[in-house]
Amino acid sequence: MHSTAQLYKLKLDKLNVHFGSARAVKDVSLDFPVNTVTAIIGPSGCGKSTVLRSINRMHDLIPDARVTGKILLDDEDIYARKVDPVAVRRRIGMVFQKPNPFPAMSIRDNVISGYKLNGRVKKGDMDEIVESSLKRVALWDEVKDRLTSSAMALSGGQQQRLCIARTVAVQPEVILMDEPCSALDPIATLKIEELIDELKDQYTVVIVTHNMQQAARVSDVTAFLYLGELIECDVTKKIFTNPAKSRTEEYITGRFG
Repeated sequence: MHSTAQLYKLKLDKLNVHFGSARAVKDVSLDFPVNTVTAIIGPSGCGKSTVLRSINRMHDLIPDARVTGKILLDDEDIYARKVDPVAVRRRIGMVFQKPNPFPAMSIRDNVISGYKLNGRVKKGDMDEIVESSLKRVALWDEVKDRLTSSAMALSGGQQQRLCIARTVAVQPEVILMDEPCSALDPIATLKIEELIDELKDQYTVVIVTHNMQQAARVSDVTAFLYLGELIECDVTKKIFTNPAKSRTEEYITGRFG
């Protein structure tokens, strides 16, 4: 783990993302404080997920995608020429909208899979990693007697917590969540939200959500994106009660979006 002595874990500096000739993200500069939850809100198609995916270099996998500007992790540019994208993804974990456990694997193997990819796991450590990761996501008591069962036998909410366990098992420093509750029922959503609150003790968390109530509940800081541009970013309470920009207020009060 790197020192969290500096105030910001992650900084975007004039981030632009192009797909072919279309510019999806325009000059976004945004700082993510250490051990906080930052929510990125905005209407569909405004660039929220595009920003999130640029933070762990997922656009590298898209042929016509081009990312410019800087993304600094502990003041180091993750797009610098010498930086290995795989190493970046180890430090910046990602949880997707739909739970995506590996279908051919058991619950246990799902948790340990990312760790195994890094080729640095001792047999004796495995059980400990599985147990501690599942405990972190409050899933251990629900699955400890069926670790060898298929992950697909779990409910949607349990699958999403399993995916978060898989992410934390690798011990990242930042966890990105792209609409992590949109496929879940209210009870499962509540469990994930409680979990997000606990995770920030150890990680810097960035969540993209279209659900403004959720952003208000789980985040410390909220950034509002519109048409690929950052309109406003501030302490969540201020964004939701006294935003500085009229466009933010219009979105939050439901006048568009």
